[in-house]
This record gives sequence, structure tokens and C-alpha cells, in this order.
Amino acid sequence: MANIYYEKDADRSVIADRKVAVLGYGSQGHAHALNMKESGIDVRVGLRDGSSSKAKAEAAGLVVRSIADATAEADLVMMLMPDTEMAAIYEAEVAPNLSDGDALFFAHGFNIRFNLITPAAGIDVCMVAPKGPGHLVRRTYTEGGGVPCLIAVEQDPSGSAKALALAYADAIGGARAGVIETTFTEETETDLFGEQAVLCGGATALVQAGFETLTDAGYQPEIAYFECLHELKLIVDLMYEEGIAGMRYSVSDTAEYGDLTRGPRVINDAVKAEMRQILSEIQSGQFADEWVAESRAGRPNFHALEAAGHETLIEKVGGELRQMMPWISAGKQSVAETSGGQG
Repeated sequence: MANIYYEKDADRSVIADRKVAVLGYGSQGHAHALNMKESGIDVRVGLRDGSSSKAKAEAAGLVVRSIADATAEADLVMMLMPDTEMAAIYEAEVAPNLSDGDALFFAHGFNIRFNLITPAAGIDVCMVAPKGPGHLVRRTYTEGGGVPCLIAVEQDPSGSAKALALAYADAIGGARAGVIETTFTEETETDLFGEQAVLCGGATALVQAGFETLTDAGYQPEIAYFECLHELKLIVDLMYEEGIAGMRYSVSDTAEYGDLTRGPRVINDAVKAEMRQILSEIQSGQFADEWVAESRAGRPNFHALEAAGHETLIEKVGGELRQMMPWISAGKQSVAETSGGQG
């Protein structure tokens, strides 16, 4: 079983005298920086020249520096830029300003796991990864709670990297909810697999296939949308709150019987075999190589697939139906305002 830590296990004094630089002011960046500031930590935000986030960060009372200057000032640097941009920024502006004894932190292990970034041997390398979007990390902190975090240590020349990671997680509110120990490899591989096979790729492909099965059979697309997409939130919320068994208890007996007997026919051995192949591609680095190459080429395939998705019938019908339900978008603007850009 995993090691789980709470506030009583965290020694805030380990980070109290550190100078922290949060590089990026997007969804996670704004939450980390503001929560740490309000926890009494000496924090500054590092942003690229011309960043649209500079005014937002300064308006929130944060010190803003260039990425190079923020790194040079700090002895703990948290990298919160997009995965495919991080290595170039690290080589140009971060690495030259790090010294032995500094700590380099990440919120996702991609660049370390796939050797896109190789820190010097004298630097602590840690991960603190909240298991929730930045606006939730920020909101729960202001309410006196927190979002569970993962921590990991890749390099520990100081001998105190784990304690420092736990103190960082505590300072952003994670120790209020629980901090789970993992590794860079485990976090990266499971995170990518979850996104591709279940949470994003698997879920959207399942919804699309179900919608198309009904519309191909002659059913109205509006009815197919409600049955295959709209009502998915109800089921996911029940699983989120009560687990799979709790969801099954809450739906009708007819729905539960259909779940138990037909679900395994949809997600069958062939699907699981494809999932294992996807996991293998992640573990081997094939996916990382593909994604980095795609980004360096200007993302032509990515943009083509994204554009094609916008043109599907389910998107057109859904856009029309959501106009009938204004409560769905209630509060959407306020979340966008707090999240900001990538910095």
C-alpha cells in the first residue's frame, strides 16, 4: 500500500527559509504561487518576456521576474510550463542559473522520465503533483482544505529532498487532504495511460461510438446526445463520490443489470489488449518521442485531428442543446479568469 502523509508529517521549517520560484502562471502556476505566498513562503513568479500573465500575477500581489532572474534568485524552482516547451526553456534559462544545493521541482514527471531534462548531480529533483486542476487547488486552500498531492524524489544529494517535497506539498494545501508517495516513472506512465485509455481518449471514443451507433440506427441525434454524453456526468459524479459499487446502488436495477452483463462485452479482452499496447508505447518512450516530434514540427496532425473533432455531429448537436441549459455554463467564466494562461 502507498505511503500517505498529512500535516502532522510535514515540517514546514524545511521550506521556510527557501526562496521559491514558480515558473509559469497558468492553471497550476497561479495556485502554487498564491497558496505558497499565503503560507508565508518567499515566492516569486518567473514568466517569459511579453507574457500575458504578468499583469494578473502582479495584480495578485506577486513578485514577477524573468525566468532566468527568478531562477537565479531562488534555491527551489518549480517548473510549471507545458511538457513540450519545458526542455528548451530549461536549457536556455534555468540550467545556467542553478547551483549545487538548489532544488528543481516538477508537477508532472514527463521531462525527467523521458530524459528530456537531465539536471546536474548536485541538485535535488522532486515532484509535487496536485491531483486536481489549479482552480480547485486554489479554491480548496482558501476554504481551509486542500487537494491530495503526489510527491516523488528522483535525485537527493542533499539527503532532505523528500522532506522538502512534503513541506512544499503542505505549503500549497496538499497535506490537509493527504500526500501520497510515488516515483517519477509511476506518476508519468500512469498519468499518460489514464489520459489516453480512460479519462480522455477512452471516454471520448466510447461516447462518440455510442452516439454514432444510435444515429446510424436512425435515432434522433438529440436523443442520442442525451443518452451517450449528457447523462455521463451523473454517472461519473456518482463514481467520484461513492465508487463504482455506490454508483450501481444509486441507479435502477435495470441499469445495474445492463452494466454488469453488457459492460464487459463493450470493454472486452480485445480492448484490454489494446490498452496494454498503449501502455507499452508509453513505457518504451514511443509516445513521448512521437509527441515531441509532432510539437517540433508545428503539430500538423494534432491540429488536423482537433479540427475534425469540432466538425462532428455530436459537437454540433451538443452546442445547440447546451444553449437550452444555461445552468451548465454557470460559473464557467470565473474559473477561466482564475486559471490564466501558460505563462
